[in-house]
Amino acid sequence: MAHFILGIIYIAFISLGLPDSVLGSAWPSMYGELNVPLSYAGVISMIISAGTVFSSLQSARLNKWLGTGLVTAVSVAVTAVSLLGFSVSRSFWMLCLWAIPYGLGAGSVDAALNNYVAIHYASRHMSWLHCMWGVGTIIGPYVMSYVLTNGDTWNTGYRSIGFFQVVLACILMAALPLWKKQQSAVQEEQTASKVLILQEVLSITGVKQIMVTFFCYSAVEATTMLWASSYMVLHNGISPEAAAGYASMFFIGITAGRGANGFLTMKMSDPQMIRIGQGVILLGIAAMLLPLGNTVTLIGLIVVGLGCAPIYPCIIHATPMHFGAERSQSVIGVEMASAYVGTTLMPPLFGWIANHSSVRLLPLYLLAALALMIVMHESLLRKIRKTH
Repeated sequence: MAHFILGIIYIAFISLGLPDSVLGSAWPSMYGELNVPLSYAGVISMIISAGTVFSSLQSARLNKWLGTGLVTAVSVAVTAVSLLGFSVSRSFWMLCLWAIPYGLGAGSVDAALNNYVAIHYASRHMSWLHCMWGVGTIIGPYVMSYVLTNGDTWNTGYRSIGFFQVVLACILMAALPLWKKQQSAVQEEQTASKVLILQEVLSITGVKQIMVTFFCYSAVEATTMLWASSYMVLHNGISPEAAAGYASMFFIGITAGRGANGFLTMKMSDPQMIRIGQGVILLGIAAMLLPLGNTVTLIGLIVVGLGCAPIYPCIIHATPMHFGAERSQSVIGVEMASAYVGTTLMPPLFGWIANHSSVRLLPLYLLAALALMIVMHESLLRKIRKTH
């Protein structure tokens, strides 16, 4: 039964990744039609992320009330409806409106599934599941690029992805009986788990450091995700249609990296994997800074994606070990909220910087976030060693 549940979670992670990469790949074609500045992509991203912050903080309560299976199915259905709402939008304010339910749906399912996998499965499964998220993020830009290249609009691209998400939501709904068969064991865990308020979570040693670490990681990932296409259009002179496809290079790096990381985690600890990832991100940023043309820029994006690959799943998987399984759902909810705050604030901040200075500053912006991430993660490990 555990293998069937794992398969369902794989499907859910694909659905999580599908819409995450679409806005960044489509935005170079969208903002002119909507008659808004380039930086307004950050506004939509901020609204989505604000919803995920709120629902992540409520994840422990929702999971205890509804159970992981129902939270997952309902959340994916909500995101499917939101994507279809994007597809019929003809103005910026309509996109902002539909971004609200999308964010609320994404946060709750993300936190619930990550905690379930962190407790029940080995680190390799966490990496492979997030590899499935990467599969979704690759599919999204390719669908949008295909639609735009064939002369259709971004609305059609969102509609296609929305229908695919509807199919995934139906599969998850049909699989609810599988979760019910696991209900007794899950109920025991939920009874033992502690639903902590925010102040209680913040008082746990090392939580503040892991929150900042996750904030910085999400700043790197989300800023690259949202602005890679625009960076290549405005800095490298690539057409918007081609850039929508090229932006998927970053997600290919993440996906391939997480596939390989599943094997590496059999030999290495989660902290070791995180350190390796940080070093690889540094190499990718260095490649983007070199004035060696489009090919090296694309290689840099792939390498940044490879570096991002182990960090997110390994931070999540290490949470029960660092803070205790009985507190992990509450801690992971706060971790996810911190990640989404980074996703909310940092991409639009770079959009403001790009508007007032230059999009060429993207690699330096990523470098600053990476440096703080490294400092906070090392501080966390020192505190954990002292308490253990």
